[in-house]
Amino acid sequence: MIYISISNLKFDMTKKIKPIRLHGLPEDLRQKLKAERLKRGWGQRKLAAMVGLPQPHISAIESGEIVPRFDTLIEIVRVLDLDLLLVPRNLVPAVQSLVRASEEPNVDAERPIYAISDEERESGGDAHGEL
Repeated sequence: MIYISISNLKFDMTKKIKPIRLHGLPEDLRQKLKAERLKRGWGQRKLAAMVGLPQPHISAIESGEIVPRFDTLIEIVRVLDLDLLLVPRNLVPAVQSLVRASEEPNVDAERPIYAISDEERESGGDAHGEL
């Protein structure tokens, strides 16, 4: 039998373990931040000035070249009048649905359940059959 003492090995395990680190913010988050900036008519320079960063830093964040510190991300989100929200995974689809619904035009236009549909109007009758 062969026994090897781990303490005698010239192997540094800490050099083999690499921390998990993002190489950029997720694409959808970067696109949302950029879209919100453009919606306000702001250039990267204006957003940078409001957050207290140089313009190239904003560019690098939007392109995914760098990952901002958490406090920097929070400040960018705050300046854009947005909010970060932690949502339980099982509720993510419901929250996404609510967000999509709020972004759609004509969200305020509610139609009663008994209203005539466009199909019924075009056919001149009841699309579900007459009683």
